[in-house]
Amino acid sequence: MEDEYFGRMTDPSAGAWHTGACGDTMEFYLVIEEGVIRKALYHTDGCQFTRLCGRTVIEFIQGKPVREALTISAGYVLEQLPDLPEAHRHCAILSVLTFYKAIGSFWVEAAQL
Repeated sequence: MEDEYFGRMTDPSAGAWHTGACGDTMEFYLVIEEGVIRKALYHTDGCQFTRLCGRTVIEFIQGKPVREALTISAGYVLEQLPDLPEAHRHCAILSVLTFYKAIGSFWVEAAQL
């Protein structure tokens, strides 16, 4: 599955990773300029459903001001992916949580400047 949003960055403005209870690890990398998410990538060692959720988050947040991007929720991801199997609904939570952590790390670093 070719995915333009899948990958890692060497020098992002923000990044975070989280390992879910299922054992999958999700990573988010963000380039934030003037309060806008200009570029975003995700990476995971998880299954196709984890990747699908990561991509859905990226499609929502990229190009948006940070505060608007923070309106995303696991519920939104699940609405966009109605055929996501019940056993993989946690992938939506993992994706959104990891994005939130990346924004949190960005704000913490900005506060220290």
